[in-house]
Formats: sequence, C-alpha cells, structure tokens
Amino acid sequence: MYKAVVTGAAGLVGQNLIPMLTKEFEEVVCIDKHEENLELLKNLNPNITAVQADCSEDGEWQKHIAGADVLITMAAQISARDSELFYKNSFLATKNAVGTAKKYNVPHIIHISSSVVISKADDDYTKTKRMAEEHVVKSGMPYTILRPSLIYGPFDNKHLGYLSRFLEKSPLFPVPGDGKIIRQPIYVLDVAKVIASAARRGPKDKIYNLIGNEKIFYADLIKTIAKIKNIRRLIVPLPISLFAFLMNAHAKITGNPPFTEDQLKALVAGDVFQPDSWPEIFGVPYTPFETAWREMLTLPQNKYVLKK
Repeated sequence: MYKAVVTGAAGLVGQNLIPMLTKEFEEVVCIDKHEENLELLKNLNPNITAVQADCSEDGEWQKHIAGADVLITMAAQISARDSELFYKNSFLATKNAVGTAKKYNVPHIIHISSSVVISKADDDYTKTKRMAEEHVVKSGMPYTILRPSLIYGPFDNKHLGYLSRFLEKSPLFPVPGDGKIIRQPIYVLDVAKVIASAARRGPKDKIYNLIGNEKIFYADLIKTIAKIKNIRRLIVPLPISLFAFLMNAHAKITGNPPFTEDQLKALVAGDVFQPDSWPEIFGVPYTPFETAWREMLTLPQNKYVLKK
C-alpha cells in the first residue's frame, strides 16, 4: 500500500499506531494541531510527513489527503469546559476531513469513534462523537468505524495513565462510590493493531464495538496497577457527591483538571458493553489488562507522556 493519512495523529492512539503504519505504507502523513505532541511523533518516526494544522478549519492540510489509499480520522476533544471545543474538534474536524476525502475520492475511511455513542451518557463529548459517526455513515464514502472503550497504554496523559502516576505520589487513592463500577478497558496496542488490520482489509461499511473483553471493577483496576508497580496504597471509597466536590475543588486550584464532572457522570452511569468478536474479525488477540500493564513497563516508549 502506498499512502495513509491520519488526522489527530499525535494523540494516544496515533503515537502507538504510526510506527505500525510506517511498516505498511510507503508514505504516512500525520496531521495534528498540537505542536509539542506532533514534534514528539516526528522525532520517534522521522520518516513520516508531519503537518501541524487544525482540521476544524480549511487549510493547506487538506491537500495532503489527495492520493491517499486510506484516511484515518482520530481528531477528538476528550475533555473540556467549553462546549464549542467538542463541536470543533470532534465533529467539525471529522466533517472537514471526510469532505476532503470525498473530493479526492479516497477509497477507505477508518473513523475512530467511541463506545460512548452506545452509552447512557448525554454530555458534549458523547453528542459530538455521535454526530461525527453519523456523518461518516451518511457521507457515502466507504468506511470502517471502530468504537473503542476506555483506552490505556504508553503515552497516556489521561485516564489510567494519570491515575497510575497519581498512585505513585499519594498514599491514599480515592474512588467514587464503592469502587464497584465496571470498566472494560482496551490496550492501545490492541487498538492500533486493529486499525492497521482494518487498513489492510479495506472498507466493509461496518461498525465494530472495540470493547475490552474483561469486566473489571474500577477499584480492582487501581489495585492491579499498584500491584504491578509494587506499591502499597489505601483505596478510599468516597460518596460520589464528595468525590465530585473534591474533584471540582482540585480543578479550581490547579486550573488543569484531569477529569471533568461530565466524565465522572459517565463513569458512574453503569454502562456495560457487549463487545463484537473483534479479535477473530481482525486477527488481533486480546491482551488481558494485567498482561498489558506488565508489558508496558518493559517498553521504551512508556517513558513518554503526552502534553495536554
């Protein structure tokens, strides 16, 4: 295969995916608006074409989509206090990239959606991810849509990556409620392998729920990470209202909250997803949570953390 173009390429998934794509494609174009994370991606993968651009706006970046064999759309706003950022970075960025791909007759779009589109959540992130996914389906372009659940792995500066670093600093670890909130995390290297496999397979005009095959209580996720890192921590269950209060207080003090109240509401909503048989479909074995965390500690790229 000749050319792949990736939008939102310098995020968690992109940093792990791009090294795989450079083995599959002669040319890999990586588009992202975050200067520092894009620079890291370029330093680690010097043979790529790195383009700093905001895909929610028209620009020179769109010319790079011409001649692509596949466009992989991953640009998204994960958390923010400004609703407009979700609309711009999750929906408009996807809409513009897909429209440009249609102009240049790109034969395959792989859109990275999220399991939130089938969740009980109704926040800005969820709404705009649903809008983006719907736009891809209605675009008339050949597509593959992947809906990953909670992603973790090397380069992670949010979610479990943040919690893992917090564990190292604090002897107490608060969890919302009784900690028995079911999570179905998926290893980012599994996600990246599925995307690479989808690029090889070509479009099927199908949507796949890329859900972790284990159902793990939130508190047990933390205990497993602590065990692997060989650190002892006291897990402290807190009433959800108190947890939210402390989280908001932390946000006001630091001005840079790791989680928002919308994300907390989504966490405690109680969603349990039914995974598709993606390991068989894409030929990518599922990596168990504990196995993945032990592997991460041996990977050289695990030392990098993305900038916010």
